[in-house]
Amino acid sequence: HQGQSRSPKQCHLHNSNRIIMSIAASELILNEDGSIYHLGLLPEEVYPTIITVGDPDRVEKVSKYFDRIDYKKQKREFVSHGGRIGNKEITVISTGIGTDNVDIVINELDALVNIDMSTRTPKTNPRKLDIMRLGTSGTIRTDIEVDSLVLSRGAIGLDGLMHFYKREQSPEELEMLTWDIDWPLPPYYYAGTESLLARYATRGIEGITVSNTGFYGPQSRRLRLDPASNNLFESLAGRTISGCPVTNLEMETSGIYGLCHLLGHNCLSINVIIANRTLGQFSKNPGKAVINMIETILEEASN
Repeated sequence: HQGQSRSPKQCHLHNSNRIIMSIAASELILNEDGSIYHLGLLPEEVYPTIITVGDPDRVEKVSKYFDRIDYKKQKREFVSHGGRIGNKEITVISTGIGTDNVDIVINELDALVNIDMSTRTPKTNPRKLDIMRLGTSGTIRTDIEVDSLVLSRGAIGLDGLMHFYKREQSPEELEMLTWDIDWPLPPYYYAGTESLLARYATRGIEGITVSNTGFYGPQSRRLRLDPASNNLFESLAGRTISGCPVTNLEMETSGIYGLCHLLGHNCLSINVIIANRTLGQFSKNPGKAVINMIETILEEASN
C-alpha cells in the first residue's frame, strides 16, 4: 500500500444494534489535561452564553463587568474568561482576526458541549449555545454614523470558509450570484438567529455584513498595492437582501453564522462602526465606542 493515503484509524463502539464511530485522535485533538487542543478549555467551562471578541485584550474589558469570574485561561491568541452576571453564566473568548480562527473557535466550542470526550462520540442530544460576536467594523453607507451599532441580520462571506463544508446554498446566496458584480470569489450567505435579533433590536440598526478574507486589498484599501476590484463595495452599498441593506465590512461574522447554522447554535453579530469608508471618517475615540457597545449589550444580556 505504499504511496496510498489512508483515513485515520477509528474505534468502533457498539450501542445496542448500531455501531458508533469514535472520532480519531488526529481529528479531535485533546491536551494532556483533557482540554481541547487550541482553546485549552474543558467541557464544563463552556457556558450557555458565549461572547466572542477579536482582540484578546478585549476579553478583560468584558469580564470586568461580571459579578463573579470563575476562571481565566489563555492558549495562543485564545483568551477565555468564564463568569456570571447575576445568575447568567457567560464565557467570553477571543477569536483573533479572521474566519480561519473562527473555524477553530466555533468547532471546538461545539465539540466541548456536543461530543462525549471519554468515548469520542457525538452526543445524542446536542446542546444549543447562544454565540454573540462583539466586534468593530467599517460601514460602506453614508447614512450610518460612526460609533453607532449594527446588528447583522445576515452575512455575505467573501472569505471562502463555508465552501469547505457540505451544505446547501440558500436562496439568498443563489440570488447574489445573479447580481451584476465582479465577485473576487463565490460569495456565500447565512442569516443570524431571529430570536437574538429581536432581543437586541432596540440596541442598534439591522444590516447585512460583508466578511472579508483580509483587511487591506480584500476590503479595497490601497497602500502600495492596488486591489483587483475598484468598485466592489460601492456596488454592494446599494444592495439589499430580503429588504435589509448591505451596511458594513469586517472579517468574522460569515464564519460564525455559517458554522452556527450547520451545527445548530444561535448566533448574532453586533458591530460598533468605527469607520465610515465612503466618507473617509474614523471614530475619534474607538476605545470608548467599544466600551459603550460592551456596556449596552451586557445590560440587555443580563436582563
